[in-house]
Amino acid sequence: MEKHTLIVILFTLTMLNIQAQNYLINFAVTGASNVVGTVKVDNLTSGASVTINGYDVLHLIPAVGIGTLDINNETLHIYPNPMTVQSILTFEASESGNTVICIVDLSGKIVCQISLVLSTGSHSFRISGISRGMYFVKITGINYNYSTKLISQSNLQSTARIEYVSSVKNPASNQLKNITATIDMPYTDGDQLLYTGSSGIYSTIVTDVPISSKTITFNFVACTDNDGNNYTTVQIGTGKSGIQTWMAENLNIGVRINGILEQADNGIIEKYCYNDSVNNCNTYGGLYQWNEMMQYVITEGVKGICPSGWHLPNDAEWTALTDFLVGDSIAGGKMKEAGTAHWLSPNYGATNSSGFTALPGGHRYYGGYGHFEGLTQDATFWSSTEDSSTGAVARCLFCSHEDVDHCGSDKANGSSARCVHD
Repeated sequence: MEKHTLIVILFTLTMLNIQAQNYLINFAVTGASNVVGTVKVDNLTSGASVTINGYDVLHLIPAVGIGTLDINNETLHIYPNPMTVQSILTFEASESGNTVICIVDLSGKIVCQISLVLSTGSHSFRISGISRGMYFVKITGINYNYSTKLISQSNLQSTARIEYVSSVKNPASNQLKNITATIDMPYTDGDQLLYTGSSGIYSTIVTDVPISSKTITFNFVACTDNDGNNYTTVQIGTGKSGIQTWMAENLNIGVRINGILEQADNGIIEKYCYNDSVNNCNTYGGLYQWNEMMQYVITEGVKGICPSGWHLPNDAEWTALTDFLVGDSIAGGKMKEAGTAHWLSPNYGATNSSGFTALPGGHRYYGGYGHFEGLTQDATFWSSTEDSSTGAVARCLFCSHEDVDHCGSDKANGSSARCVHD
């Protein structure tokens, strides 16, 4: 009876996968680089994430069921599959370093896991003690990430194990740098995906809701400040309304000074770190008084403290961004980083469907008291547009709602900054 039940389950899952959509996503590049190094794929709807090589193919499989049962991957093999007592897992480590092998059941629970340092080459592991059922096997190493499916028909009651068996090192001239792997990722039609492509110092974001197989093209643009910080970028807009290229991270240039001090026109770029903690600058970027950000020039769209080839957005450029995101009333949700890793719950309406990835760096009040407020709760972004001799136009986002506020601010306040490409 159990054998017949398993056959029925396998047949049902196979039929589901035949009927469901399976999309293949390839990656290409334009701009300042000619190769995609790695791609991090975040499913903003389900929370799933995977990092793959830029020459790999992303296979979006139905979230129901376990996808195709065939193992036909030049870099990864499991035999036998289905397993009865044990199976041998073999894969190629394209770079030396720490590797994590994890077996996860269909509910997302980790059944067993092993972490060890592997050299470049082929490695084999014995999997045993896995009870009857269907599982995902996930392998994460330095610049490679694989996943596949494993079916167990075992009725044995024992401890799940992953044990090292053997390795075959590859000579440096024969490293598998250009072998294409197909990497599976669960996907439901309508899910919003965020792709972060990286190549050396370049990094850029593309968002998409796939409805078919396609090629995602990353346009790499240099965005390096005078401190040597490299920033991820994102293109937002269309040909009709105009395409803008924004920094997708908060600016973090300058020498930290304590919040009780005022930033000065002394030839040194100065920044505040929330609560005077460098760790907060590393996560949320620096906070700048308006004049310091502008480098004491009051012309709209000035370069200020931005990287070469970039400038500080004026009020009209912020408006073009939020208009493309269908207006201030909902644009904030499309701009905020999703989830509550950095934003305070409930981070209402946050989808980051624009890829802008706004972070809540809070703000520093003027007056020499070093008073900070709002970390994880709100984000205030300067524009380069004045609204008075002592104030400037800004944009504010909050964890409690999804709109974008036009929030004029005193120039002596310390707020976050983003730059837009010239």
